[in-house]
Amino acid sequence: MTWELHLLLLLGLGLGSQEALPPPCERSTAMGSSFTKFRWQSSTKTTSTLWTCRWPRLQRRSCRDSASWPWHTTTVSPGNSFRSLSSVTSSLWDRSCSPGSQKTGQTALSSCKRSQMPSCVPGRRNCTRSGKSWERRDSYWVMEGLLLSEMASTVKGMLQNFLDLVKTYGHIPNGGRVYYLQRSQPPLLTLMMDLYVTHTQDVSFLQENIGTLASELDFWTVNRTVSVSSGGQSYALNRYYVPYGGPRPESYSKDEELANTVSEGDRETLWAELKAGAESGWDFSSRWLVGGPSPDLLSSIRTSKMVPVDLNAFLCQAEELMSHFYSRLGNDAQATKYRNLRSQRLAAMEAVLWDEQKGAWFDYDLEKGKKNLEFYPSNLTPLWAGCFSDPSAIDKALKYLEDNQILTYQNGIPTSLRNTGQQWDFPNAWAPLQDLVIRGLAKSASPRTQEVAFQLAQNWIRTNFKVYSQTSAMYEKYDMSNGGHPGGGGEYEVQEGFGWTNGVALVLLDRYGDQLTSGTQLASLGLHSLVAALLVNLLPWS
Repeated sequence: MTWELHLLLLLGLGLGSQEALPPPCERSTAMGSSFTKFRWQSSTKTTSTLWTCRWPRLQRRSCRDSASWPWHTTTVSPGNSFRSLSSVTSSLWDRSCSPGSQKTGQTALSSCKRSQMPSCVPGRRNCTRSGKSWERRDSYWVMEGLLLSEMASTVKGMLQNFLDLVKTYGHIPNGGRVYYLQRSQPPLLTLMMDLYVTHTQDVSFLQENIGTLASELDFWTVNRTVSVSSGGQSYALNRYYVPYGGPRPESYSKDEELANTVSEGDRETLWAELKAGAESGWDFSSRWLVGGPSPDLLSSIRTSKMVPVDLNAFLCQAEELMSHFYSRLGNDAQATKYRNLRSQRLAAMEAVLWDEQKGAWFDYDLEKGKKNLEFYPSNLTPLWAGCFSDPSAIDKALKYLEDNQILTYQNGIPTSLRNTGQQWDFPNAWAPLQDLVIRGLAKSASPRTQEVAFQLAQNWIRTNFKVYSQTSAMYEKYDMSNGGHPGGGGEYEVQEGFGWTNGVALVLLDRYGDQLTSGTQLASLGLHSLVAALLVNLLPWS
């Protein structure tokens, strides 16, 4: 058994005493102001990230080359699928999905594994920021855009890279450095496989890798499960949980500085909670700031004390898909197993997370023994994931949005209603959260609820288009309080690109292309120009 798997086994043991927390990284790496280099066994070449692409077609561009791309004049007829533009978009995606050329030398900067297949990273600067050379949450929506662009081979390469990581480490690390090995990200690998198989009908690829998909879900069962009591019964749900001490190596000085604001005895817990927040992808948000007298301060973070709605909805959908996958492959025993797991999780979510009076699901606070009733778009993730039993839940969710005055925002759905200065809070709006709500509401049989879903899509596309027309760029997040600006806050500058923003825009254009307009102030450009802008500058990773 490898040392990485030994570490994974520790995840299920609990935090225990603060002194017992293992270090954030088993190998010497970025700590303080020093940066220790080492070489991997049987390797004479180096890379600054784990996600180096060695596919010849994707080696054309350097990570730091930001050459402009030519415009193509493409007309899209209302109602047509954007798959008809594949001849134009394939070459553009090839250029956009190039993580960079491989470096050579004697040592490697804290990297841990090279990828052999084509892949994509989320945005322009991610080759240099914190070594985060992939993001699994981002990749799901990136794949949707790639498949709409008829780039299934690139999606297959991305999937193969993720599957190889699960085979090696038991899960997909939070990023491309050894100090990310203790953290995963939300479990979307099974959902990504479903996107690919639905598009290509490549059942043989599914059959080859179904066991690896099961292994990743086992990681969450073994290491991230928590028992919650409700109504006299005990339910198994999942949380984000990284019981390792010390500051995050990629944000060492920031975490050290933050730790100076709390008592010495609370520092290890704080650092572990910061890592769990990073694992959630919501790094950081008021969702997790529930543990101190000042709820707007990052030192109040208690990620592992919350049972998140979206995490459990993703797992619920993954279990349903695994049941379908195994049934398709003729394995009835495994199909029944995952069908039962999905049924158990659905019952747990309804008992612990669902609030009938408010018409939504809510994160559950393990310490306080109650739901966190703050608004977050993630509260409606079960609609998107199809993890609900009462069809009327969709229309109840619409009333929930109305009660919280969310439909009054014209530039996008806010990430929260609290302005803490963190990037996953007001006034920022994020593309995947728009998608969770829009496609969730669109499942309703009610024409009014479907119309609201369309209007939310219209608002978001106009925001994307307005900012693009001013900056010639797409962004990872937007300031929905002012629809003409990229978002801000958090620990780094807003990223240009941006994979999931472009993917969601294409999904909405594909779904509502015969209804969406660019707005009167932008009418001279026309909707077809927005499509061209997205396809030409879809992922300007350089």
